[in-house]
Amino acid sequence: MIALVALAGGLGAVLRFVVDGVLRARLGVWATTVVNVSGSFALGLVVAAAGDDGTWHDVLGTGLLGGYTTFSTASVELLRLVEGRRPVAALAYGGGTLVACVAAAALGLAVG
Repeated sequence: MIALVALAGGLGAVLRFVVDGVLRARLGVWATTVVNVSGSFALGLVVAAAGDDGTWHDVLGTGLLGGYTTFSTASVELLRLVEGRRPVAALAYGGGTLVACVAAAALGLAVG
């Protein structure tokens, strides 16, 4: 199980790298939000579909989507907005990301 979660986590990190690379030039820090919102939606689907099956939840949820989403990058980007004295942008980024991720997870659960 550990090897499967590790492999899935590596795949998720590569996927995040690719998606972020495609979107970063156009969206700036919001590329991270797109990654985190899409990952939250996907995790909602996984949790709804996996039910009590810990294997799928662990491999896809913890591994793949844990590697794909990135709270730490979002935190640093938010801090950089604050340090750059851009409080409105920081509030929009932090609050918008939180609300959008929670809503996406709820939608994923509902759809799943």
